[in-house]
Amino acid sequence: MAAESGPGEPPPATHTVALGVEYDGSAFSGFQRQRHAPSVQSALECATAKVANEPVAIAAAGRTDAGVHATQQVVSFATNAERPLHAWQRGITSLTPAAIGIVWAKVLPAPFHARFSALWRRYVYVFSDAPTRPVLHRQLVAWCRQPLDTARMNRAAQCLVGEHDFSAFRAAACQSSTPMRCVHNVRVQRRSSYVVLEITANAFLLHMVRNLAGALQAVGTGALAVADVRRLLASRDRGQAPPTAPAQGLYLVAVGYPNWPLPVRPPPVLAAA
Repeated sequence: MAAESGPGEPPPATHTVALGVEYDGSAFSGFQRQRHAPSVQSALECATAKVANEPVAIAAAGRTDAGVHATQQVVSFATNAERPLHAWQRGITSLTPAAIGIVWAKVLPAPFHARFSALWRRYVYVFSDAPTRPVLHRQLVAWCRQPLDTARMNRAAQCLVGEHDFSAFRAAACQSSTPMRCVHNVRVQRRSSYVVLEITANAFLLHMVRNLAGALQAVGTGALAVADVRRLLASRDRGQAPPTAPAQGLYLVAVGYPNWPLPVRPPPVLAAA
């Protein structure tokens, strides 16, 4: 039997809407709602509430940091509003800042939750090791002043596959109850003047991908040996690892759900690479 609302309470939500969201993270202080800084969540909730004509609370597959981008963030919300899918997509996009766009919209069964229903997340980190620093893409890639050896970086990265304690690559402010994460696959490859780290895991710790990118960059320049990444992982000591890589090189590109395949959208700097 459906739950009933009490006097003065809004009726219980009748369905769940999921959205595929793309955004330029350089315009925001992260995904999560903040009291005194612009966030992707606040912008989405404000726009979605106007389209739905009711308050909306949005859940996300991943809470990206300040400056981090997404080509395929997945969010969901419960609502009583019934709108055509194109109305959700175009209406919300028209009401958000230009740095946010809705790629697709779907109505899903009520148990669906963007965060808790996800089986894995995939991030891509993009370096440029061009001789001169990027200008047009300066907020979209991380520039490395030295050439990067992608073969060395890829070999070093393979020790990360599997379930491990990632304390050595965890930010001090991380609030996760456990440092254990399972990396499904990881690879480093060159795409024109870009070096691309792609990593898929069940979930990620705070700054985990950026900390891994910083370590692999050190391997690529020769500052660390290939075997040093395994040593750092085993040490569980963040203090031994290289500095965190900049936020602008990081993209959330895909989220996996059971029986619901979604497209993977590469970072814009790689579309023609």
